[in-house]
Amino acid sequence: MRILLCEDERELSNAIVAILKHHNYTVDAVYDGTDALDYAISGEYDVILLDIMMPKMNGLEVLRQLRKIHVYTPVLVLSAKSEIEDRITGLDMGADDYLPKPFSMAEMLARIRALTRRKNEVMENVLTFADLTLDRLTYELIVKDERIRLSNREFQMIEMLMSHPSVVISTENFMDRIWGFDSDAEINVVWVYISALRKKLNQLGAHVIIKAARGVGYTLEEKDG
Repeated sequence: MRILLCEDERELSNAIVAILKHHNYTVDAVYDGTDALDYAISGEYDVILLDIMMPKMNGLEVLRQLRKIHVYTPVLVLSAKSEIEDRITGLDMGADDYLPKPFSMAEMLARIRALTRRKNEVMENVLTFADLTLDRLTYELIVKDERIRLSNREFQMIEMLMSHPSVVISTENFMDRIWGFDSDAEINVVWVYISALRKKLNQLGAHVIIKAARGVGYTLEEKDG
């Protein structure tokens, strides 16, 4: 379970990170709104903890931009008690929950669990992009009547790509999300799995390609024509 923490108060951020890691969450911490937006767009997170008052860009603007580009990662807004109007605005703009400051770590963990349960309950069993369908129950890629079963890591990689079509996903993001920060795997293992997925897309005759952005990452796009 991976969480993006957007909180500019360093001491509070460090405390939250320590608690989350103790409960076996993977955490990326950022300290201003610009980084929050960049990480939320380019990363793959299960929950975003988003402070309202941050430098460079406030949390409500980050949230507005995320929802505008159809990033629907569950967002828990962190708000000071006096910011009632901001909390209401945040919920109206697409936040999933809010937590007034100061808050107990136990309540924060409970709200994170509630958001992840809700996400899993509403997650569809299939993902579709162009003529390509991914069945999350059978681990199969499908084009018309043709089906190919995927390995676990192939499934995770194509799921990331299909969940964020046209968004470049970095090699490092694949490594962190699928193999983990502490993995001994070489980074070129990502290319090996991308190559295998390309062959399966070709075998299915999918009108979809995995495009490489040199030195950046990979994106899923519909073929021209």
